[in-house]
Amino acid sequence: MKALRRRVLQAALALCPVLWAAAPLPAHAQQDVLRVVTDATFPPMEYVENGKLTGFDIELVEALAKAMGKKVEWTQIDFKGLIPGLVARRYDMAVSAIYITDERRKVVDFGDSYYAGGLVAMVKADNTAIKTPKDLNGKQVTVQVGTKSVSFLKEHFPDVKLVEVEKNDQMFNLVAIGRADAAVTGLPAAYQYVRTRGGLRVLPEQLTTEAYGMAVRKDLPEVTASLNKALAQLKADGTYDAIVKKWFSN
Repeated sequence: MKALRRRVLQAALALCPVLWAAAPLPAHAQQDVLRVVTDATFPPMEYVENGKLTGFDIELVEALAKAMGKKVEWTQIDFKGLIPGLVARRYDMAVSAIYITDERRKVVDFGDSYYAGGLVAMVKADNTAIKTPKDLNGKQVTVQVGTKSVSFLKEHFPDVKLVEVEKNDQMFNLVAIGRADAAVTGLPAAYQYVRTRGGLRVLPEQLTTEAYGMAVRKDLPEVTASLNKALAQLKADGTYDAIVKKWFSN
């Protein structure tokens, strides 16, 4: 009986290398896949059109991934969940017009800045009461939850009455129907709205100037390094300029 058990055990051990070779790798171990999370509600940076993700960030990430020898696996969630999702290791990278801030750097890494933007205020086109950012105090101003707009207004415009919403387009709608006096958002989205829908105007004086960055998990320094190398490559070969021209030329 002992001899029989020994032969069965030896046969099972002999099969182990075969079983390991046949077993699929877990998602986090697939070296050719880059799991990227975004909130696709911020045109022209990222949005959904005809059921597909599109926008400046989307096209740039796809080009970067190709240069890195990877395929992109996209996931869409609310903006406020992007950084926590990286911290929880559910994704490798977050790209959604994210400003590089010292607070965010405490929990995630950032690749080199890939675009310069900033916060601006939007009001109805016929609004004459708000001419400069200082006129926002005492007014109802709508912002997207989890964005820098929230903390910036609380710190620099303490008399503003904040109206927080989940999505960017909800901000614009509240201003358009008179439920809010102004909206504070990123410059690209503000000008995209004015170009495509109208009815609102952007105050000429920006509230801030910010650097956009792609957030990466802190335990994936090799991804950050590869990302920076790919971005430099795209800038050198003209691919980056072509993508910028496509999405931001008048």
